[in-house]
Amino acid sequence: MMSAEAVASMQAPRHFRVEIADGVATLLVDDPGEKVNTIHPALMEEFVALVDRLEKDDAVRAIVLASGKADGFVAGARIELMQTVKDAASAQRLARDGQAVFDRLERLRKPVVVAIHGACLGGGLEWALACHYRIAADHPRTSLGLVEVQIGLIPGGGGTQRLPRLVGIQAALDLILAGKTVKARKALKLGLVDEAVPPAILLDVARDRARALASGKLRRERRPARKGAVESVTRLALEENALGRQVLFRQARRTVLAKTKGHYPAPLRAIDAIEHGYQKGFAKGLEKEAELFGQLAVSDVARRLMEIFFATTALKKDSGVDDPAVKPRKVERVGVLGGGLMGSGIAYVTVNAGLPVRIRERDDAAAAKGLSAVGSILDDRVKKRSIDRLERLEKLRLLTATTDWSGFAEVDLLIEAVFEDLALKQEMVRAFEAVNPRGIFASNTSSIPITKIAEASAHPETVLGMHYFSPVNKMPLLEVIVTGKTSPEATATAVAIGKKQGKTVIVVRDGPGFYTSRILAPYMNEAAQLLVEGASIEDLDHALVEFGFPVGPITLLDEVGIDVGDKVGKILHGAFGARMAPPASLHDVVAAGRLGRKNRKGFYTYDGKEKRVDETVYDLLPGGRSRKRFAPEDIQERVVLQMVNEAILCLGEGILRSARDGDVGAVFGLGFPPFRGGPFRWADAVGTRKLLDKLETLRTRHGERFAPAPLLVERGAAGTPFHR
Repeated sequence: MMSAEAVASMQAPRHFRVEIADGVATLLVDDPGEKVNTIHPALMEEFVALVDRLEKDDAVRAIVLASGKADGFVAGARIELMQTVKDAASAQRLARDGQAVFDRLERLRKPVVVAIHGACLGGGLEWALACHYRIAADHPRTSLGLVEVQIGLIPGGGGTQRLPRLVGIQAALDLILAGKTVKARKALKLGLVDEAVPPAILLDVARDRARALASGKLRRERRPARKGAVESVTRLALEENALGRQVLFRQARRTVLAKTKGHYPAPLRAIDAIEHGYQKGFAKGLEKEAELFGQLAVSDVARRLMEIFFATTALKKDSGVDDPAVKPRKVERVGVLGGGLMGSGIAYVTVNAGLPVRIRERDDAAAAKGLSAVGSILDDRVKKRSIDRLERLEKLRLLTATTDWSGFAEVDLLIEAVFEDLALKQEMVRAFEAVNPRGIFASNTSSIPITKIAEASAHPETVLGMHYFSPVNKMPLLEVIVTGKTSPEATATAVAIGKKQGKTVIVVRDGPGFYTSRILAPYMNEAAQLLVEGASIEDLDHALVEFGFPVGPITLLDEVGIDVGDKVGKILHGAFGARMAPPASLHDVVAAGRLGRKNRKGFYTYDGKEKRVDETVYDLLPGGRSRKRFAPEDIQERVVLQMVNEAILCLGEGILRSARDGDVGAVFGLGFPPFRGGPFRWADAVGTRKLLDKLETLRTRHGERFAPAPLLVERGAAGTPFHR
């Protein structure tokens, strides 16, 4: 037990529970009132005080650090601290303070074993890296990673120095530069942890190892990653000599620039910090890490990425309705109509969330194909070792399929993912309500107004839209669409299920194209208009990729399907009139049988190893194969302003609940550049008055499709931003 003097001198810890037995002090991190543990100054001050006292106590021979939360270790530093930082020097001091705490831990004369269960991310992993022995719970919730680049920063608590020295430079670069996380078994293979054990025995094993370290039965030494002969030779050639490291760092910079186009500085600065530490030593590496962390913390890119983080965090707590008294229905079973690409994807994310799913298809072959598609996604996860075969089987047991309506009387929520046809969707509403008048009916349509679908319902209060994005298992956004008759309970239920499926959910009001499809249409139309005016396909795609979109608009049209784009374009043209009219030449492209990647013939051709522009498509366009040069910034301005202006129209019309939702929807659903923060953050950065002037100039040159949104006219005249 702890000595009487130590007990008397120690104030009751606020952020830790301390248990001492058989010479081992177990520190359980438990930030009061918080669902997850995060690192902040008060917690760190208390930790140092505890460590100081325990080090002096002769009754304590070793320490175990673990979490007092049920399903998480430490999720990283408290990002809200960055909002208080006014300059680079202040952020640099924060980093140096954190480094000092972890240095103190690493130098502790008594062994410290960390027991990791749940998320161990960012500063949480840096804390673990400073411990002398690491054990992880082999559980799906356990994940380890230095994820700071996702918010525009680099690890600031010694991560750029300790991680490469533990797992090797290449492995550390792979983790840090992409903000990757790994499960316990992968962490063990990398040498990031010393053991991976079942959660039930995690603390017992940690205490045993702590006693063994204290007695000398277990030596404190780096456990090398499990590598084959080729990997070992490669590491010797590239990592363990100065010339090899130069090659490694140079190649890493090339790879980063190829992926980021220079828009994201954090990965490059992480390389700088790691390289500096190898050139100048560990202490100098820490200094450089803190310096670069400080510079990045006040950069525009980090500000925008942190704003997106705060927006998504707020959405996790948002029920989708304004009345806090409204609660979602309990959903125990989900039905899915259609087992195609979208339907099988929806079925997968639902069974992955632990809910039973029943797919309905038109015949046995289609039903089998839907089941197989879900199985394939799970097989891929087994191959990547994110789940094992037993977990795969458990998830598949939740999935059934049928060709009739059997079993649908018991579902609480039905998600329809049939062909994009109003009459068919209305038929599905009537058929479902005939067997289940109480269930919620959600359509996955991307363009048909939910109000029209609900006209077929005897219970329109239970009808709404749940618009997923393809591929469903990878795309993070869910757009829930509500009509004037949708009940708050149905809305809250759809939002709750979306969150359970792992989606970032925004709620929008019904209207043609809702939000995401609606703002995408003028963006695509303007790109097509430039094509008609003589711009080349390569120049158009390159300009928008340089702006920060993951792919260019013409590539996107090929991926989605030119025929699909044409159909959605007609719907929105009919709803909004001339300003949404797609160029007539697009119809000619579809009429010529060019559907895009799905039939290997679109604006690009796919008959070789790499896609390339199909020059013959120009024969269907004005100007033929003689293309004009447009300045990239002119292309960007015309195309992007169409999307941003439409987003502002949606906010002004009440389609969007907030500018926050508009930013999240565009970033997570359409690939609007995250480092620009979304349409509304970007508009604020440009300035509403300047943005209004730009649109008026384009309106004079190109016509009424550039007429500024009334809300922009109002905000621009006053010079007020969308985010206050």
